[in-house]
Amino acid sequence: MTMYPHPNSGLAHLSILVLLLSLLLPLSLPSRAPPHQHPDHLHLPSLVPHAPLPLSRSRFSSQTQLDFTTHCNASCYHKGEQESRREHLTEQLAFETLYADGSRTLTTVDVEDDYEGTISPAIQPPPTRGRRVTSRHRRQKRQIYGADGRFNIRGDHFLLDYPFSTAVRISTGCTGVLVSRRHVLTAAHCVHDGKDYVKGARKLRVGFLTPPYINGTKPSQTPTKKPLVRWVRVKRTRVPKGWIQGPQEVSMDFDYALLELRWPHRRPFMRLSVAPSSDDLAGKRIHFSGFDSDRPGELVYRFCPVEDESNDLIYQHCDARPGASGSGVYGRVWDTALERWERKVIGIFSGHQWLEIDGENRDYNVAVRFTPLKFAQICYWVHGNRVDCSQD
Repeated sequence: MTMYPHPNSGLAHLSILVLLLSLLLPLSLPSRAPPHQHPDHLHLPSLVPHAPLPLSRSRFSSQTQLDFTTHCNASCYHKGEQESRREHLTEQLAFETLYADGSRTLTTVDVEDDYEGTISPAIQPPPTRGRRVTSRHRRQKRQIYGADGRFNIRGDHFLLDYPFSTAVRISTGCTGVLVSRRHVLTAAHCVHDGKDYVKGARKLRVGFLTPPYINGTKPSQTPTKKPLVRWVRVKRTRVPKGWIQGPQEVSMDFDYALLELRWPHRRPFMRLSVAPSSDDLAGKRIHFSGFDSDRPGELVYRFCPVEDESNDLIYQHCDARPGASGSGVYGRVWDTALERWERKVIGIFSGHQWLEIDGENRDYNVAVRFTPLKFAQICYWVHGNRVDCSQD
């Protein structure tokens, strides 16, 4: 497997060294003490679904918006901490199911937990910390911060190597991550604009990149060829009601969707986890691989520290471009059963957000954070029944 920084990025040799150290980090992680509080210790709520209600067929009238940008001020930054009423939570956790023939259903849910009208300790937002970045003098719409820190992953076998093998293409132009033998997580805005499904969702497909030699060409004969794409149709799509018909500043908190494939795949997939505080992530770093639009046909990997986090979002400066939306954001999380640090998906890369706090304008790349309730919802989508998601 070979990993190349983009020719435009500076300090290429140093970047490769940093990347190699990052990938080798798991060898030394077990010596670090596990966090005092980690997702396996949380009490996870359970969703109780009601019978699906039929809806009118989708018109597929919307256009895919790959360059997704929102604005947020102090009120929306703290909104997830304030909206603790049960009826509001259950309304947001209801979900639509879109089937391959264009039919739709709405499933409402109840939340089974030990709280009544307040957020249980397991659902409390992370403690507020001082922000670690300064305000920027120019408001410039961008998703690259300083020198480009992204890496193209190339080589005969890289597409089949974990964790890169978990990244897949979405036919609407986004990225997704394999989370089971039949399920792919991506960003909701890749299939739905908040009002209607996008045109490309009518015949939604998931693309698996395949090295050319697997299709009959010898590796020595394909040094410059880009990988091929094997497309699989999507059987059904699920989108949370918190995304549908909500203002952008709020709905970004629910910018995730689950796609069920028509046939199971054989590649490794990545397990899910409730997002811990960044202090409980190994190295306090997140990672994700996606298909950025400025590098067509390439799988692009990046990693960076978490800059800040709210109840529902992870704020960071991982370099990214349109097309990376929907990438599975993962970190190394302590697994109590295995007694070691494991890569687990803790969020979905959404896009770019301007954050205006205390009179300062800050810009971030943003990922949706998997809270216990979101984790319970996605777990139900994957398993189709009320299993013990703590064992997922």
